[in-house]
Amino acid sequence: MTTTYVLRGARPLGGDPADVVLSGGVIAQVAAPGDADVPAGDDVVEIEAGGHVLLPGLVDLHTHLREPGREDAETVASGTRAAAAGGFTAVHAMANTSPVADTAGVVEQVWRLGQEAGWVDVHPVGAVTVGLGGERLAELGAMADSAARVRVFSDDGKCVHDPILMRRALEYVKAFDGVVAQHAQEPRLTEGAQMNEGVVSAEIGLAGWPAVAEEAIIARDVLLAEHVGSRLHVCHLSTAGSVEIVRWAKGRGIDVTAEVTPHHLILTDELARTYDPTFKVNPPLRTAEDVEAVRAGLADGTIDIVATDHAPHTREDKDCEWGAAAFGMTGLETALSVVQQTMVDTGRLTWADVARVLSTNPARIGRIADHGRPLEAGEPANLTLVDPAATRLVDGAAQVTASGNTPFAGRELPGRVVATFLRGRATVLEGSPVEPAAAPVAERGVAR
Repeated sequence: MTTTYVLRGARPLGGDPADVVLSGGVIAQVAAPGDADVPAGDDVVEIEAGGHVLLPGLVDLHTHLREPGREDAETVASGTRAAAAGGFTAVHAMANTSPVADTAGVVEQVWRLGQEAGWVDVHPVGAVTVGLGGERLAELGAMADSAARVRVFSDDGKCVHDPILMRRALEYVKAFDGVVAQHAQEPRLTEGAQMNEGVVSAEIGLAGWPAVAEEAIIARDVLLAEHVGSRLHVCHLSTAGSVEIVRWAKGRGIDVTAEVTPHHLILTDELARTYDPTFKVNPPLRTAEDVEAVRAGLADGTIDIVATDHAPHTREDKDCEWGAAAFGMTGLETALSVVQQTMVDTGRLTWADVARVLSTNPARIGRIADHGRPLEAGEPANLTLVDPAATRLVDGAAQVTASGNTPFAGRELPGRVVATFLRGRATVLEGSPVEPAAAPVAERGVAR
């Protein structure tokens, strides 16, 4: 029997209340409250959604799922379950696994693991260079032609620092409308760096990571993208100078997009004074001035999307002295709340804007066709229902992800994901993940 969901009084994109009917994997109706026609013979589940905001399912362009190779920190199943709990219906899985996702075989493995888990659609990101070694291009064409239909390529975790290789990658991906997502970090300027270079690093004695190490690579790469006429995406932009470079490039007509992480929207390098390696991340937490600049860039459209850079680690890799600790923090389950706190509750973004930066734009950049769609009848029912009036105290040990290295532990954050739907099937209901019985297989459509 088909399950039909009726969301009573939901507010699509934060607008007027409506009754929204999900049936057959699509949005069947969007009607005035009380006017929805519920199909006869279905198993009907009604959800009282008064005051709740309905969004297109969130799409993350930057997720580390660790499998294959580091299943002790995360698996495709545990990471995508966490994604669903955070309101996501699709994620892009980064290539720095072991083995590296630099061949058609590995990206297909990750894609199939995602389908088997059934929580969200998993779109593998292919490595730009073999083994992330920065010496020769990986099998970009083979990954693009594989069952995984890869369209995003990145050596994230490492920078494609050789300008000749970067130019070749940008030229290569044009053939199939791909994009190179650059981890902007000049390695010679960040050797041994532990945190943002500035007043705090000088006072507490940790090696500094200058903003110019990020900005120099972005400046070079936007000019390369202009030269070859290709698409460039900037991963986890974090400095005021980077915002200005991207703003300049867009004004010049260069095809560049950029992302900011939730943690760079709210946390600063002052947290390094605790020497708590939970706050050790790449790129590092920056200054309050940088935080203000990235918020402004997200508000005015210079920064296109919010991406989590969800980076789970084992306790052994984080519960140690700062210098030995791994870079990275989790983010899938807290991203929407951080965006609400920093951008919506401050009046800088509307809920329609949230849909743009957390769903529509990431889907467009990643060239996935059935996510980030309008909330209209006939569209795929990949949706997120959130209660913006709720608050919650973040508990790292209680997170769905296999790793608890959240920088928000002990913080009260606004908003709660009430339900997540993947092609009309509830993966989260009343805030709790719903074990998929038989997950429907995603269509491998590539972009509009």
